[in-house]
Amino acid sequence: MQPIQTLDEFFTRSGAEVSLYHMGRHVVACPRESLAAFERGELAWPEPWQGQARLAILFRLGDMPEPAIWFLALPLDEEGILAPAQRDAFLNRLLETLGRAVSQVGREETADVDHLMKDNPLAFTPSITFQAMLIARATYDVGLPASQHFEPVEDYLSGQQAIDWQALGLQGIADYVVRMESPDADTLALRLPDLPTAVINSVCYCLEHQPLPHALVAALQRRGEAAAQAGDIETLCACLRAVGNTDASAVGNWYSALLKETTVCGPDVLAAIAGRGWVYLEDAERLPLFLQRLAEDERTDFAAVVRDLALIPRLRLPVMMAMRDAPEGSSIQHRLSMMMSQRKA
Repeated sequence: MQPIQTLDEFFTRSGAEVSLYHMGRHVVACPRESLAAFERGELAWPEPWQGQARLAILFRLGDMPEPAIWFLALPLDEEGILAPAQRDAFLNRLLETLGRAVSQVGREETADVDHLMKDNPLAFTPSITFQAMLIARATYDVGLPASQHFEPVEDYLSGQQAIDWQALGLQGIADYVVRMESPDADTLALRLPDLPTAVINSVCYCLEHQPLPHALVAALQRRGEAAAQAGDIETLCACLRAVGNTDASAVGNWYSALLKETTVCGPDVLAAIAGRGWVYLEDAERLPLFLQRLAEDERTDFAAVVRDLALIPRLRLPVMMAMRDAPEGSSIQHRLSMMMSQRKA
């Protein structure tokens, strides 16, 4: 029998029940074949984050009473392909812990699975919002009920009960967003103008992980624009992030309008667009304008943002071409020169 060389092969050989989720830019299901192709070096990771492929692996191995969760941040090379050294080291440690006969793993061996995350350079801890969205998505995907925090959030956001918003749980908001149907979205759109800022922001950080109905997108844009006029950049950015995973021309138009408005388009707005609305940078006019604003603002880490965007397979070539075609003497060219000089130093 061939030795196990990838995580996907390990789970296949062990007969484990496995569910995979992206944990970088969005919490969204990751096809098993994507991991397999990525580990074979055939696929650049589709949603890289800070030079890593961030992944949640939920699995039940042997006769484990409850599924285990691994949060792994696999390092990428400059083209977004797996840099395998740390994955290989982890896999060897995994096989040594559980034994080479992974198809016959039992309860005693699986008790050691959680210990594999201790002192593991690949392990990371997602933000609490990402954790809440993962739990909400994973339980929904397997048909399990929502958490006990769901009903109070549903009552509050639907306007059915006057509940103290400070008593709402983030897990309940995540559950509500994942289970939100069209009538719920319509009601939320109507409620947005009256919701407290803290609630808006928490809801937005959950909404950013999935496509939204156009009526809700329009309501979020109105709330974001009102926040901008009031100088509330945090809420503006939360609304920008919330609509970034939705395919709607209105979102692209809003992003373009903000990029043209130099008084509003600061580092936080640029980070929101790059981090959650990056699909809208796959545009021949919007991408150069984004890079121009990024280069002009000395408060931004131009090199880090450009490297992060260039790791996204769909954006790699457009970013490189936009940088190449930047006018001589432009702020982009100036930043590029600084990057080159720092690389040579």
